[in-house]
Amino acid sequence: MDVRAKRSILTLPGLLLGAGLGGFVDGILLHQILQWHHLLTGTADDRVGIAHYPPDTVHGLRMNTLWDGLFHTLTWLLVLAGLGLLYARVGRDRGRVFSSRALWGRVVAGWGLFNLVEGLVDHQVLGIHHVREGPDRLWWDLGFLALGALLVAAGWLIARGADGDPA
Repeated sequence: MDVRAKRSILTLPGLLLGAGLGGFVDGILLHQILQWHHLLTGTADDRVGIAHYPPDTVHGLRMNTLWDGLFHTLTWLLVLAGLGLLYARVGRDRGRVFSSRALWGRVVAGWGLFNLVEGLVDHQVLGIHHVREGPDRLWWDLGFLALGALLVAAGWLIARGADGDPA
């Protein structure tokens, strides 16, 4: 098996790991530590047929906590799926794989893809929440998308540079 084929084995596991880990960073940092938003805290006028749960009521906080937990469950399942696929696809030299630019480039790109999909779908299309509410919320949302695009580009460059062979 040539180097390019070996690296393609890492693509799906790396992207799943990256999306799951990126979701954890989003959920833990933005939802829990900074408390900028929860999964369903978008304003009622932003919603596209999805319930609005304000974070400043007991019922709203309970519902948002539930949905944040379901979101974390999904990100955990993405990480498990990525690890399971990686384990199944890499029989030997697992230590070498975990230190490879090919894998970590795909993980970084997967995090970026998470940001792009979550930012476009949740923030823009569905309006279920924004990165940070307030008069500058569009700029926060655009920054989140820009970070996602930068992570995808950086991940591609990292993976591309593995062993001097294009990814």
